[in-house]
Amino acid sequence: MELLEKTDKTDKIHDDLLKSFEEKIDRDDTIEPKDRMPDGYRKHLIRQMQQHAHSEVIGMQPEGNWITRAPSLRAKQILLAKIQDEGGHGLYLYSAAETLGISRDEMISQLHSGKAKYSNIFNYPALTWADIGAIGWLVDGAAIVNQVSLQRTSYGPYSRAMVRICKEESFHQRQGYEIMAKMMKGTKDQQEMARDAMNRWWWPSIMMFGPHDTESPHTGDAVKWKIKRHSNDDLRAKFIDKTVQQAEVIGLTIPDSDLKWNEARGHYDHGPIDWTEFFRVIGGQGPCNKQRMAHHLKVHNDGAWVREAAEAYREKRDKQLLHL
Repeated sequence: MELLEKTDKTDKIHDDLLKSFEEKIDRDDTIEPKDRMPDGYRKHLIRQMQQHAHSEVIGMQPEGNWITRAPSLRAKQILLAKIQDEGGHGLYLYSAAETLGISRDEMISQLHSGKAKYSNIFNYPALTWADIGAIGWLVDGAAIVNQVSLQRTSYGPYSRAMVRICKEESFHQRQGYEIMAKMMKGTKDQQEMARDAMNRWWWPSIMMFGPHDTESPHTGDAVKWKIKRHSNDDLRAKFIDKTVQQAEVIGLTIPDSDLKWNEARGHYDHGPIDWTEFFRVIGGQGPCNKQRMAHHLKVHNDGAWVREAAEAYREKRDKQLLHL
């Protein structure tokens, strides 16, 4: 009898906490780290935020390979600034995720073991300078559409991190679009490079928003808890509508023969997405999966002495402070 009474009491406390949390969500109140939250909410945020952070850091690799080959000093300066921004975005997001009770070391360990994922798009190679333009315009452009809505996500640290990230991503998108626009005004070879990059990066870019809402296992809870404010398909449609107009301005054609304006929907209809390709790349079979992870592991291991020195300094400083 006592056991039943304790169980009933525990269930009531749990129900009351859940009700209080849901009322906060319904009021559009921000959830902060010290607030009580369902385990499902915490786990979803950890999965999403660390995947976002890993994507920012892994995404530095294809662009970093072009620092020494940028066509001008101005282009090199802009690219260096952009790559630095991406590293900073990863740090903001790792720090925000740590407020949920997971350590930076654990997140990196999950990345290296394959338990944690990063965006599939960073497993494609950047073959020419036009690819750097396509990454900035299309990849960062898709990221902005998704991340603008995350400025209103229900978890406070994530929301606040996204405010600065979105401002910097807007700069990245303009940088990429400028590269593509200049190439389309250049020689025939440059124009062909731009078209080739467009053809190779378009479909991976619209896959970035994730599977269709009916096929995504995470969309329901994310929308219910206001982690996501818009569905995958709504965000994808917004990106396509905007990008089609931008492509027309500089003379590029979207590589989708089924693309057409749907007056009733108020959006463009697009052709079928090859989700087999998407899941193949996420599953580790993309053209650069092994290369990206091997590079990350090498740099992480090579930098171990820096982390050890910083930790030793922190311990020494803390001991000195105790004796003041």
